Amino acid sequence: MNSGYKMKEYAQPVKRYVQTMDLKDDPELIARYKEAHSRGKSWPEILEGIREVGILEMDIHLLGTRLVMIVETPLDFDWDKAMARLATLPRQAEWEAFVAQFQKCDPNATSDGKWMMMQRIFHLYDEKETE
Repeated sequence: MNSGYKMKEYAQPVKRYVQTMDLKDDPELIARYKEAHSRGKSWPEILEGIREVGILEMDIHLLGTRLVMIVETPLDFDWDKAMARLATLPRQAEWEAFVAQFQKCDPNATSDGKWMMMQRIFHLYDEKETE
């Protein structure tokens, strides 16, 4: 599919986090993981918790067994505090235990312990940018 994805627009500047994780190399497990994340199959409490900690948007992309997650947040978002809070919200531990069967990582880890933060090494720099 080369049509791209429409992105949300916000009334405020946002920042983006990009993380990665691998799934177990089993086509049946990967199909079940995709289904668990499909519209209408994701657990409502998990979606509510993600929003409750301040995340504006979250996308997960898949290529083979490699997952890439993109998270957009307000500029004042504190990743560590939000992830610590997310881990305590209803059904979050149950969700992490459920998806661990598909993931190539420590089955007892929280979401923040499973996903590895990626380093941005390029973007279309604005000549006025200080970063």
